[in-house]
Amino acid sequence: MISPEFFVEKLRSLQMDFFTGVPDSLLKAMCAYITDTSSTSDNIIPANEGAAVGLAVGHHLATGRIPVVYMQNSGLGNAVNPLLSLSDKEVYNVPMLLLIGWRGEPGVKDEPQHVKQGKVTLPLLETMGIEHAVLSQDADEASRQIEEAKVYMDRTGEPFALVIRKGTFENYSLQKKDDVCLSLNREEAIRIVAASMAPEDAAVSTTGMISRELFEFREARNQGHHRDFLTVGSMGHASQIALGIALRKPDKKVFCFDGDGAVLMHMGSMAIIGDNKPANYIHVVFNNGAHDSVGGQPTVALRMDLLQIATACGYRTVKSVADAGSLESALAELRAAEGPVLLEVKVCKGARADLGRPTVAPVENKKALMEFLK
Repeated sequence: MISPEFFVEKLRSLQMDFFTGVPDSLLKAMCAYITDTSSTSDNIIPANEGAAVGLAVGHHLATGRIPVVYMQNSGLGNAVNPLLSLSDKEVYNVPMLLLIGWRGEPGVKDEPQHVKQGKVTLPLLETMGIEHAVLSQDADEASRQIEEAKVYMDRTGEPFALVIRKGTFENYSLQKKDDVCLSLNREEAIRIVAASMAPEDAAVSTTGMISRELFEFREARNQGHHRDFLTVGSMGHASQIALGIALRKPDKKVFCFDGDGAVLMHMGSMAIIGDNKPANYIHVVFNNGAHDSVGGQPTVALRMDLLQIATACGYRTVKSVADAGSLESALAELRAAEGPVLLEVKVCKGARADLGRPTVAPVENKKALMEFLK
């Protein structure tokens, strides 16, 4: 294992001192160290990985320096277009160091949504023509790899990727604390929302802790999981899955259990929801201002007015709550409101250490929901 401090300071010693990206659980120690030791203008967490590439290009144009872009390998999907149509040598030829967490590495046990992405990570980089190396867990070798990557990028003007295995970095905990004091626990909030649903209602939950907490609520109540689509991957797209269901099943209330990071990642989706005006759509955003599932790195969501955004996008009814009593009252009121509805629930960061994961295979979850929707 290598020290996050050693790794990041090595990058800085080579004048690679601007960081941008979407946090990843495999990179959380490194991301925490960057957050603690960078100014806010030198470490920007954008809406998605494609936006990070755009930020990196802008930084290079303004400074001539090589930026650093970090992401989980699932985020490559968001970054493929700008990497091929913007920074590629056949277009603008812009160098950047990509740090990619290798979830689903072949031979390493991982969650279902990471398996395919893990298999194709290296072949995808090869197909894209991006030179890459798997980062060594030996400090001296890792240092040499960084130096060689810098020489390559200086010489060619092309991106270079360091693919990072699970367990590469030593532990490091975020020291900067800018948490807003909120009393409502997200798991409690999810229990309240789920308990308010009628038996005929359907739910689509976003990736990460929210789907895990909804799954455990159903398990504790012995309710089964046939009413819920647990979106274990595809961060940011749960709201459109819910929209697709709501438009074809107008007789059912369709709840989207969303997170602030997921909403930010593809916020244009709110405009499509508002424009289609599904009267049966209830969009619940659990907002803790953090990418909670991958280390608690901050988002900008608690500094935004989601209600004004939703209203401008065409949502008919909007409301924000921050305590259990207000949430229960809002749910009773909003159930009778014409959708689309946006309910922001402000919750505190964190989850219990023994939180389980869904034990139902994704394809079985899909089949059960489709049967329920018939």
